[in-house]
Amino acid sequence: MEMQDLLQRYFGTPDLANVDPAAMPAGIDRMLVDLGLERDRGRRFALWTLLYMLDAAPDLDVAFKDETDREAARNMMDMIATAAPD
Repeated sequence: MEMQDLLQRYFGTPDLANVDPAAMPAGIDRMLVDLGLERDRGRRFALWTLLYMLDAAPDLDVAFKDETDREAARNMMDMIATAAPD
């Protein structure tokens, strides 16, 4: 799942900078519903990652039943924190 595809699906544009701020909560709500319904691990991880980047992700123990997936999410969080400018 490409990030641009997720942005297009939930916000109507592949560029996050073009998302109308008023549309953000509705897109996040739809992503949270889809996260709860999604059974494919890769798609679930992609949804959670975008939610994390939007500061709307559920806790790891809620989002992922498998410890391997939780550890992958922790690694992704560490990478984002390391790459973030000061």
